[in-house]
Amino acid sequence: MIRLLVGVLVFVLKTVYRDRSIPRFYVLETVARIPYFSYLSVLHFYETLGVWRRADWLKVHFAESWNELHHLLIMEALGGDKKWMDRFLARHVALLYYWIVVVLYLVSPRSAYHFMELVEQEAYQTYNSFLHDHAEELKVQPAPQIAVSYYRDGDLYMFDEFQSARVPEERRPAVDNLYDVFINIRDDEMEHVKTMVACQSVEAQGNLSPHNPALISES
Repeated sequence: MIRLLVGVLVFVLKTVYRDRSIPRFYVLETVARIPYFSYLSVLHFYETLGVWRRADWLKVHFAESWNELHHLLIMEALGGDKKWMDRFLARHVALLYYWIVVVLYLVSPRSAYHFMELVEQEAYQTYNSFLHDHAEELKVQPAPQIAVSYYRDGDLYMFDEFQSARVPEERRPAVDNLYDVFINIRDDEMEHVKTMVACQSVEAQGNLSPHNPALISES
């Protein structure tokens, strides 16, 4: 089922958006942040019922959604959401996946994290291929202001918190052109993959924080 869900999303992106890279990334980023909302919803639900309280998990998943939000804002700044049909498709697919992942997370958190691991892997590979094919043209285009604000000039709010596969430390990557922007987005996706892997570990499922050194050393 997990691979089927991912396969449907990949099929839509590769078929409908074969020759439209920026709208494809817009749709991808709209959908890719949704599972983190699902995780947060379920965790808040459990906390409300008094089942458990996982503050660190809430922080990690909010940080992931915050990072993905800025990926989405970058794609919007590049014009990925200009067409009504792209917005319609992205938002409706996102709504569908929200409820699917909510149910999946209630039934099997590890499966829900594995789903997102596969989605983030696909995102990494998609961006990596795009960088390989369009490197020279991207290097002569300026970075959108939202990317500069997020990666270089902002306060890096929650920037390191989603990178639970390593010891958090401040980093300000280069944002000199559009190529740098896509490098940073691609690298963010791999950090999400590592975090999803850490969240699936036996120790993490035993209520250990995703930022615990034991998980970081194992990743």
